[in-house]
Amino acid sequence: MVNLREDETLDDLQLKGIKVIQKKQGFRFGVDAVLLANFARVKKHHSVIDLCSGTGIIPFILAGKTEASKITGLEIQPGMVEMAQRTIDYNSLGNRVDMVQGDLRDMVLLSRLQRADVVTVNPPYKLHNSGLINPLSEEAIARHEVLCSLEDVIAACRKLLKDNGRMYMVHRPERMVDILCIMRKYKIEPKAIRLVHPSVSKAPNIMLIEGQRDGGAYLKWEPPLYIHNEDGSYTEEIEKIYGRG
Repeated sequence: MVNLREDETLDDLQLKGIKVIQKKQGFRFGVDAVLLANFARVKKHHSVIDLCSGTGIIPFILAGKTEASKITGLEIQPGMVEMAQRTIDYNSLGNRVDMVQGDLRDMVLLSRLQRADVVTVNPPYKLHNSGLINPLSEEAIARHEVLCSLEDVIAACRKLLKDNGRMYMVHRPERMVDILCIMRKYKIEPKAIRLVHPSVSKAPNIMLIEGQRDGGAYLKWEPPLYIHNEDGSYTEEIEKIYGRG
């Protein structure tokens, strides 16, 4: 029995029967989170930490798609953590998935967490004060650098990764130079980049990037990913990612 509130929905991930609780209005997970969870190379028995976890969508997708032994979501907003915890309970995932409420800038908190083989993060994309109406709303905190900066996020990845562990992030292509420079500052070597285009004729609007803690210098460009065909339908690869292909 799910403890669902009036302003919430229960949505089927179409992955091993997992269903997630989300708000009807406000912040809901999008294609970015789905693409990141698909991009991350998580092997059997890997431990994973997901930063800026929101209502836990990436941990829940990884729980359905991979054989990771432990997946921890770290999220600063108590309301989102509480919602994610109800999703964990509803799906009986407590043996593999847990949520921690806290600030990724809190190095004491990070030091208490076990280091992970993989760290995933779908961070706020927009710079602080860029078009903010209510800077303390859940949606603003999730989308704008209100409570953490890009450098804070990458510093936390460095702290949480095991030696040679891998970081996977989704962001915007216009922040690529900032991302690469900060990753190298914290000795997380960029290893692979994949650009995501709305369609073949449009410029990329999403970037997926993999980095390795203390890795050697070698960057691979992966083939571009297109969301839509020219007729507006989803591409075959997107259909497969969503489990419909």
